[in-house]
Amino acid sequence: MAQADVVAMLAAVGKNYGKLVALDAVDVNVHRGEVFALLGPNGAGKTTAISLLLGLLKPDAGVASLFGMPPETFAARRRIGSMLQTAGVPETLTIGELIELFRSYYPAPRTVADIVELAGVADLLNRRYGKLSGGQQRRAQFALALAGKAEILFLDEPTTGLDIEARETMWRTIRSLAREGCAIVLTTHYLEEAEALADRVSVLARGRIVASGSVQQMRARVAQRRIRCLSGLAETTVAAWPEVRSVERDGERIEIVTDAAEAVVRQLLFEDTNLSELEVRRAGLAEAFVEITKVAADAA
Repeated sequence: MAQADVVAMLAAVGKNYGKLVALDAVDVNVHRGEVFALLGPNGAGKTTAISLLLGLLKPDAGVASLFGMPPETFAARRRIGSMLQTAGVPETLTIGELIELFRSYYPAPRTVADIVELAGVADLLNRRYGKLSGGQQRRAQFALALAGKAEILFLDEPTTGLDIEARETMWRTIRSLAREGCAIVLTTHYLEEAEALADRVSVLARGRIVASGSVQQMRARVAQRRIRCLSGLAETTVAAWPEVRSVERDGERIEIVTDAAEAVVRQLLFEDTNLSELEVRRAGLAEAFVEITKVAADAA
């Protein structure tokens, strides 16, 4: 993507909390119209990175910018929307009143009807924020993040506490916003969420970016494959093969984890002439994430 499409950037950013190094020479670029997922284990520095991009913190080294400006400037902030893990909103107001309040902060906000449809909060408009469940509050926070028709949207663990229907609504909206040119910065512990939504991924570990690329590129870093099939072979027999990491049985079906799928498939076909419904699947983002962070921890 062209550098002109970069709407948010961390360049060689460092941030310390006393002797604790939260971020160390971190580079991040977020482009217009993409969903960018920032992943990492607890304590990796994700919240610090988001806080720097939002202008809530200042870097000790390097540069943070939004639209080529310092993130704390009014001109930059009026072009963003954010949904953080905590939200300091008046609990006595209804969701409809909060939407009107947040719309008033922006020069060209979305219409109430658009916000309600995109966030799926029609059933909450007359409810007071403080009376909502945790999942309902997350839906309301998403609606408030959409109020300003932002050019970049920061979503920190957005689907925590949501039921399946509400999560699917949010996913559809995120994809729609990205198609319209909005940049999305997503942090999540639900790796299937990042796999479903993200165009690009960066993995933070111990304050450093240890891997970056598309979801496909992340998955390709791991040789591991999963083999599923209907087989009468005993798990102990398959587990004894040198190429097999693990074996699990679910009724007549077995699932094998291996780094040498071709060799294992040949052995399966040789040992079990009645084998059927053979599937080979490469590692998902979850497996890649575990492998990447393990390698980073071992190196540290």
